[in-house]
Amino acid sequence: MLSDCSVDRTFRFFDKDTFPVRPTTLDDRVRIVPGGSSVRDGCYLAPGVICMPPMYVNVGAHVEEGTLIDSHALVGSCAQIGRRVHLSAAAQIGGVLEPAGALPVIIEDDVLVGGGCGVYEGTLVRAGAVLAAGTILTGSTPVYDLARETIYRRPAGGVLEIPAGAVVVPGARGARGRFAAAQELALYTPVIVKYRDADTDAATLLETALR
Repeated sequence: MLSDCSVDRTFRFFDKDTFPVRPTTLDDRVRIVPGGSSVRDGCYLAPGVICMPPMYVNVGAHVEEGTLIDSHALVGSCAQIGRRVHLSAAAQIGGVLEPAGALPVIIEDDVLVGGGCGVYEGTLVRAGAVLAAGTILTGSTPVYDLARETIYRRPAGGVLEIPAGAVVVPGARGARGRFAAAQELALYTPVIVKYRDADTDAATLLETALR
């Protein structure tokens, strides 16, 4: 946890007095490794959560048991993170306040969110899914499922839903129009290349050792 910086004249901050740093004690059974992490008051960290510095959890977030929040990872306001999730280095889980949105991001149990991933705009990632490093999920970006030959989009008033066990990687699709074709332009899109299998599980065995 960050210490009370009011006594340090070289590093000061000013925030609403109703949103201080969350008080944490040994009784919470939350492991927070020293090094500049911050957890705002008004969020929930279940016993067994591991926080690697520097990381940040915003107000209203709910993080369940056994989840690892890695260095430079952000859990946005009111985001809901399930059990045994790994938020890898520099992963960003969007909130309802920053940027403003009506629906929280939900990451279900046993999801691996790779380094540099971003999940925004009320996206729902079902249990056991794997997001490869650099994958970006937003409500306005369709997801192409090569394994099931279908396309997932956010319905009106709903959320973008990633199926359970999906392995999602960054991909691209050709941009439309003559100019785009002439310039060989492509647009980013997430692609589901397969669903979780024994090989996927073997590649994530290090998770147990890290915890």
